[in-house]
Amino acid sequence: MDTGTLKMLKDLCDAPGVPGYEDEIRKVVRKYLPKGIKTSCDALGSIVCEKAGSSERPRIMIPGHMDEVGFMVKIVTDDGFVKFQPLGGWWDQVLLGQKVAVYGSKGPVTGLIGSKPPHILPAEERSKVVQKKNMFIDVGAGSKKEVEKYGIRPGDPIVPVFAFEKMKNPKLLMAKAWDDRVGVGLFISVLKKLQKSRHANTVYGVGTVQEEVGTRGAKTSAYVVDPDVCLVAEVGISGDVPGIKPDEAQGELGGGVQICIHDSGMIPHRGLRDFVLDVAKKEKIKTQICSLSGGATDGRPIHLHKGGVPTIYLGVPTRYIHTHGGILHADDYDAAVKLVVAVCRRLDSAALKKILPKA
Repeated sequence: MDTGTLKMLKDLCDAPGVPGYEDEIRKVVRKYLPKGIKTSCDALGSIVCEKAGSSERPRIMIPGHMDEVGFMVKIVTDDGFVKFQPLGGWWDQVLLGQKVAVYGSKGPVTGLIGSKPPHILPAEERSKVVQKKNMFIDVGAGSKKEVEKYGIRPGDPIVPVFAFEKMKNPKLLMAKAWDDRVGVGLFISVLKKLQKSRHANTVYGVGTVQEEVGTRGAKTSAYVVDPDVCLVAEVGISGDVPGIKPDEAQGELGGGVQICIHDSGMIPHRGLRDFVLDVAKKEKIKTQICSLSGGATDGRPIHLHKGGVPTIYLGVPTRYIHTHGGILHADDYDAAVKLVVAVCRRLDSAALKKILPKA
């Protein structure tokens, strides 16, 4: 991974962007897009980045959602604590003691997620997981009025605080929001590579909004793009940590780009799956096959657009998604970029005709 890509991924991950509040991510996307890319937005805020090739069709849509899991201010208590509404799926046990930033009208205010200390709980409650509804955010205020002076009010977004960094192994990158800033970075990298290559199609990198609360931006942006094919750019689940069985999660860091054969929202198009696997074999790109029993991607609404869109989910294996921080391998990101670029170079009208089912 080159230093320019590393800087782009750092800027994408460090920027705040929970569902419904993706403005800062759009700014980073525009900053790193290559020249000559036409951009537009749908009414919900998804950014559509068009790279014209030598043919108007097929249209290849590469969605990567801009939003990350986070929270929203629900109410402020009289004694100055913030009660919050989760935005996206959070596991209760990963929240306590974590640092967050509340983005109010006067800028970010840091806080800490807290609850009653275990020292004052009855013995039978100490071993139980504290539920989100019993947690709060301490922003260092002594009253509701003081919180209001900080510029905080109900509806303001709350973002995890976790700095991007290389680990001791410099190919392992740790950051917040890999889900799915890695997908956003991926489509930007692909568009840059395609600037130097011929492709008989039109490629659309799309930074979608509100994926974590129902794949909403994918549905609206699909109407803007009207794709013929969709390559979903996402994180994958890395199964190389203690306690995970092979039938629960497949793949490992450094093992290559993941090709998902099932998730709870979509079965990938078989013809497109075989096409992608054949391209990977010809280009000698490392791939891993994965299957998810739960969770879905932007592919869920896109593959049902109009009369149907051949869609596949390509993932970069990542540890600890939907927590404050995750870990991925730079080589897997590079493999994903290489694969998507190679597919885009080959996926012309003739290739699409062979992929589609015959009457």
